[in-house]
This record gives sequence, C-alpha cells and structure tokens, in this order.
Amino acid sequence: MRRLFQMTLLVLLVGLAACSRNQPEVIVITATFAPPEAGTVPTTTAETAINPPSQLPATSPTPDPTRPAPEAGSAAKEYVVQPGDTLFAIAQANGVSLESLLAVNPLADPNVLAVGQVLNLPAPPSAETAAFKILPDSRLVRGPGSSAFDIAAFVNQQPGYIRTAFDTVDDQVLTAAQVVEQVSLEFSVDPRLLLALLEYRAGWLSRTDLAETQVVYPMEGQPSPPGFDRKGLYRQLAWTANQLNRGYYGWRYNGLTNIEFRDGTRLRYGSGLNAGTVGVQFFLSQNMDYPSWAQQVGEDGFYRTYATYFGDPFADGIDPLVPPGLQQPPMTLPFPQGQTWFFTGGHHGGWGSGSAWAAVDFAPPDERPDGSPACYVSAYYASAVAPGVIARSGGGSVVLDLDMDGNEATGWTVLYLHIASEGRATAGTAVQPGDVIGYPSCEGGFSTGTHLHIARRYNGEWIPVQCDACQPGLETPPFVLGGWTMVGYTNQEYQGYMVNGNERRNAEQGRLAPDNRVSW
Repeated sequence: MRRLFQMTLLVLLVGLAACSRNQPEVIVITATFAPPEAGTVPTTTAETAINPPSQLPATSPTPDPTRPAPEAGSAAKEYVVQPGDTLFAIAQANGVSLESLLAVNPLADPNVLAVGQVLNLPAPPSAETAAFKILPDSRLVRGPGSSAFDIAAFVNQQPGYIRTAFDTVDDQVLTAAQVVEQVSLEFSVDPRLLLALLEYRAGWLSRTDLAETQVVYPMEGQPSPPGFDRKGLYRQLAWTANQLNRGYYGWRYNGLTNIEFRDGTRLRYGSGLNAGTVGVQFFLSQNMDYPSWAQQVGEDGFYRTYATYFGDPFADGIDPLVPPGLQQPPMTLPFPQGQTWFFTGGHHGGWGSGSAWAAVDFAPPDERPDGSPACYVSAYYASAVAPGVIARSGGGSVVLDLDMDGNEATGWTVLYLHIASEGRATAGTAVQPGDVIGYPSCEGGFSTGTHLHIARRYNGEWIPVQCDACQPGLETPPFVLGGWTMVGYTNQEYQGYMVNGNERRNAEQGRLAPDNRVSW
C-alpha cells in the first residue's frame, strides 16, 4: 500500500484545518469484483447486468483547443524546492507518483526537504492517452441542466440494490438518492456521472445479488487501506467525486499533464481532450494497470454504460461552462464594517482537496477563554458579499446565488462553509451586501477550529483564486473581496496573502500574528 509521507519543512510549517469532510490525499485502489484472479482488475463491470443498446448514440463532441505536446527528445527537468513545498505536492503538480519522484531522487531522508534543494523530475512521457472523449465538462460539473435531473425518480425506476440502499451521514439516515444528491451538491459533480459509475463499478442500478464488498465499498471494491475509513455509500461517493475533481481541475487549472499507472506506464493526456474526459480518465486510473484502463476509457468502456442510462452526453452539453473574459461581480469582505477578522487560510479546495483551489478562510474576532474548545459558535456573523438570494442552506453550508434565480448550478454563486444552524439565513431569502449569512463554527465538512470558508463558482465550476498554470487563452478572474485581491503561492495549499494597494495581509493560523488582521 502506498505510503503517504508527511514532509517536514525547514522554513515553513503550519497546522492547517481542512475545509471539507476528511478525504485523504492518498490515491488508492479501484473497485474489483469478487472473486477476481489475484493481481488482476476486471476490465468491465456492469456489462453483464444491463442490456446495452446494440448501437451507441452518435456523438459529435465540440473540438477543444489542442494543447502543445512536449518537444521531441525532451529531457528530464529539475525542480528547486521553495518555502512551503512538500514532496507530495511537487509530485502531484508534475504529474508523477511519489514513488517515481523518489526513484530519481535517492534522498537520505525523504521526510525532510530544504529550501533551495534541487530535485530531479522524471523525463516527460512522449506517448499520449486515447483521444476518445467520454464526457463534456458540463456532465462532470454540476452545472446548467444538472438540477433538472430528478435523482429520486430515476433511482425509484431502477431494479437494482440502489432502490433500497441507505447510509448514515452526520447521524442522519439517508436513502441512496439523498446521498447521491448530497455528494453532488457538496463537490459540484453531476449526479448522473456518480450514478453511472455506481453501475459500472458495482452494478447498483441493475443488480440485487451483490457481494458484500460491492455493497460496502461499491467504488473501491475492497476495504480502504488502513487509516482511511471510506466504508459506506457516502464516503465511497465522496472519494469518487474528489478524484473526479482532482483530474478535472488539475488538468484545467493546475498544469496536470501526465497520468501514471500502477504498472509504471506513464502517458501525457491527449492534446485534444477536454477537462471532463480527463477527470473520468483520472478517476479510472487509480491504482490501475494500463491495459485495463485503456479498455475502460474507450468507446466500449465506461462510456457505454453512461450512454445506456443517460444517452449521448454531448447532445445537450454547455460549452464552455466558463466563458472567455468572465469578470467577477463586485464583492465586499464577508463580515461587517468596523470589525477586525483574521485571514487564516490562503487558496485551497472549494470542497475537498481535489477541487479547484477556490476558497480562502477568515476567523472571527472572538476572544476565546483559555482552555475553551477550538470549535464553538462565534458571536460575530458572516455577511453577504453581494446582492443575491440564498439558494441552499443546511449542513453547515450557505450558498449565495448572485443571479437570483435560486439555482446554484447557474451563474455566479458563493459558498459559505462552517456556518452554524442557529441564526443561519434560510433558502429563498433575498439579501443585500452586509446582511446576515450566519455565524462561523465548525459545522459542515471537516474543521478543527471555528472559521469561515468562502469560495466562488460559476455555472457550477469552482473558480480558482488564481491560475498560474493555465494554458494560454484560459484566464480566471481574480478573487477580490472589498478591494483585497487574494493571491496564493504556487502549488502550496492554504498558503498566500491578500493585497489592497500598498497593504498586504498574510495567511496565518491563529490570532497572534499582526499581519493577518483585516478590517474595513
């Protein structure tokens, strides 16, 4: 089992509170079916459980701009360690596994990095992945059209196990349809993709005679590795959505160019692919050998299962989700005037570590008595950053919809996370800048201390704070709150600063650092 190294930094080390349910960073095993031969992974899953059409729907995906291929004979490159770097982040940013990075860097102690240290990077692969497009971006992202799909009605029409399945999430018993909806909303992943993967991996839509591992671990097919509890439908789908997002946003915004398999095969993503296809390719590659994966990403692989249930995914796709030249509407700081809050977290995942680094964190000005718990309900409220209507409120989240149609899958939306139940703005409420959204706490997702997590989306797509690794022609609007522009350090989650003219505030944990205090 792959080991997750906890890297010790010599110049910068901070403890960070995650802003989503605890989804581990380790990439682990895919689903298998009992009883496979030792060391093999089946190349198909639900094909014998459903009756696929004899002919797939005719599909005409919109061409995407071709990305430049590496120069012929490209040699291995070097990387100079920067303050705040970790070996895992360096590997992830360069599309290699931790093992591959360590193979070309015989480190005396792989748990320690020094600023200025030179690391070798494996030579970039010259071969590309298959060019077949599986999904448009708008069928991976929970964007326009996603909310019109009735999850409960669809599930009730299926003859398989999914009709009677349930899971307990945050002490509430939810049906399978409710779990799919919750994961879809939280991670902003289209529910049809999650349902199709449940069928492809474990036959949940069509079968009732499932093995125990298919019931408990439908997406992985076997128990999660030690230390990572992903038992049950919610955790399995949350892990899946996080990996889909990791591929989608990593390729679209973070410079992810390569894919690596458990047998050591390394490829470049096809130069003409789109982010939605890359997201699916990435998920299907987890701990997979290349021959098995190659079948799954072709026309007769996962695409056939998806098309069987939901038709041609490109027939009504929205292209592009984020139009060129998109501008952010004016937004204020997310707390009232006259108060001093603390900028505690630079750019990090909107929901889960795999999504775009769309969020920043602020802590309220409460003075906690010594010995009191780190999680409490603040007496200071978070406020609306712009006019809008509350599209969703619950589970620690409040979603502010700026186009006021009440649909969080269209237009600009702002996510507030870790908002306490009491005093929280309710769905359907129209608000103006400065109006009460709710009171910061640890509620919702995963948090080790009271704070406000705030992030942006457009048409359901998480919009990163910045886009250092974007391809030419792809730009994202800066994240500006009350005249303060958010800036993140490249490849360093939670690290960054905010600037307003000549003033600067650094992201620092706690309330003791003088340079993270913000007021207006």
